[in-house]
Amino acid sequence: MDFEHVLVVGAGQMGGGIAQVVAASGRHVSLYDAYPGATERGLATMRKSLEKLAEKGGADPAEVLQRVTPVEEIVPAALMIEAVVEDVDTKAEVFRAADATLPGAAILASNTSSIPITSLASVTDRPDRVIGMHFFNPVPVLRLVEIVRARETSDETAAAIVALAEALGKTPAVANDFPGFVSNRILMPFINEAVWALHDGVAQPEAIDTIAKLGFAHPMGPLALADLIGLDTCIAIMEVLQEGLGDPKYAPCPLLREHVQAGRLGRKSGRGFYAYG
Repeated sequence: MDFEHVLVVGAGQMGGGIAQVVAASGRHVSLYDAYPGATERGLATMRKSLEKLAEKGGADPAEVLQRVTPVEEIVPAALMIEAVVEDVDTKAEVFRAADATLPGAAILASNTSSIPITSLASVTDRPDRVIGMHFFNPVPVLRLVEIVRARETSDETAAAIVALAEALGKTPAVANDFPGFVSNRILMPFINEAVWALHDGVAQPEAIDTIAKLGFAHPMGPLALADLIGLDTCIAIMEVLQEGLGDPKYAPCPLLREHVQAGRLGRKSGRGFYAYG
């Protein structure tokens, strides 16, 4: 499958990045977001990203953006990649609508970072053609795509999505369908423990992140990474892990909840564990 036409649902940080890399590969993208103004903001962010990449020899921004068409509803395509808020009910609603609209041969993929793919497949009449396609932020820069096979995902579907990830210049890694998959089952407890270290007064944010960066050779410290991901998203993932695996060790640190309750969501709100201009 070439997937010459891809529908991306969700024009936020992840959805916009996915639309960008798909369009940069020469494919046509229909970009849909139910929130007023979200698609326009997504296109503006894409333009800035493409302009930065063009300075380093990347594709012409105007040429790439010509292949992205904003749409006002879910439309037929060969592939849907869903990248809406990390909420199972919201995602299930998107999958029901896509299942009713896209051709029977189309594949439905989710960019979810933690929600079981099987639960999304169960609301469709094509569970063999539902799969996880978990990109990493920032999508245009990071190469990894975690491919998640649900219980009924066919070999044909998995092979097609692996091939697409490679065609997008990404490195696919296949995982089975467990809460948090591989990436967030490892990453989120690490971030959560860093928040606990801050909560307990072990060190200040800068020291915690410096120790992680220099001691573990990580490009970014766990608290700065949490700010990039979004603290509300971190909580949502931790809750999926706690419920799905039934282990209290995955409970979000109270300080994480306090920040979210105060509106300190990270970079997207201008303040999290750090302040952003």
